[in-house]
Amino acid sequence: MLVTSRELLYDALRNNYAVGAFNVENMEMVIAVLKAAEETQSPVIMQTTPGTLKYAGADFFFANIKAAANRSKVPVVCHLDHGNSFGTAMTAFHTGYTSIMIDGSKLPFEENIALTKLVVEVCHAGNIPVEAELGRVGGKEDGLDNTKSDNPFTDPKEAAYFVERTGCDFLAVAVGTAHGIYKGTPQINFDVLKKIREVVDIPLVLHGTSGVPDNQVKECIRLGMSKVNYATDLRIAYTHGVKEYMKENPEGFDPKKYGACGIEEVRRYVAGRMKVLGSCGKA
Repeated sequence: MLVTSRELLYDALRNNYAVGAFNVENMEMVIAVLKAAEETQSPVIMQTTPGTLKYAGADFFFANIKAAANRSKVPVVCHLDHGNSFGTAMTAFHTGYTSIMIDGSKLPFEENIALTKLVVEVCHAGNIPVEAELGRVGGKEDGLDNTKSDNPFTDPKEAAYFVERTGCDFLAVAVGTAHGIYKGTPQINFDVLKKIREVVDIPLVLHGTSGVPDNQVKECIRLGMSKVNYATDLRIAYTHGVKEYMKENPEGFDPKKYGACGIEEVRRYVAGRMKVLGSCGKA
């Protein structure tokens, strides 16, 4: 069933687990993520970035996710990840997305507040929750480039003020993670996270989680992270499945056959993440 992210994330916050948010790039990934959610009986967020929407359009991806949600009793959210403009956010909102992120983290602080507040006002009129970002999650992926970030961590005092001014429902914070593939082992700054949690009472969001060790993810959840994003590792899993099929079947040409291998790799990966997040049985 298609739901908004608000009820899922506040339940996660109250009960000390996290909901997995998985970037889907095609129909096969949507199928795989739903399979994992049903297998583990986990609530799930399927999300797309502006870069992904350029590939096929918000209406195509929403139709895929809505179809998956309609087939299942597991709660499914269709979320815009890293909405990079008011226009992109409104496109997703009017298409039917049930959760919107507006990412003004590259803007000056007051401009980020103004943009976020505007998106919140419009989306709340339609009962759709909004995720915002303060501080820049590093790395480069799918058109996102924060490799030259000059504020790697979210300032707790700014976070409290930002939430109060904007009325956002969830806040993505920068605590040491990065988008894309890590060159070494990431080290999350738990002290920063603790301080943010002390002054912000809405659900917090962890971006750039692909490649972060399980023990660090679990500690983030213990400290109040309620939504955990995964993107890069799903791409890697899907591509690995396709490559393995083609290696064993070099003359293969049926997309359904190598697509099925990609689905299985993504399903296995996502189910494993849901166990780490503690969302199993929470649907």
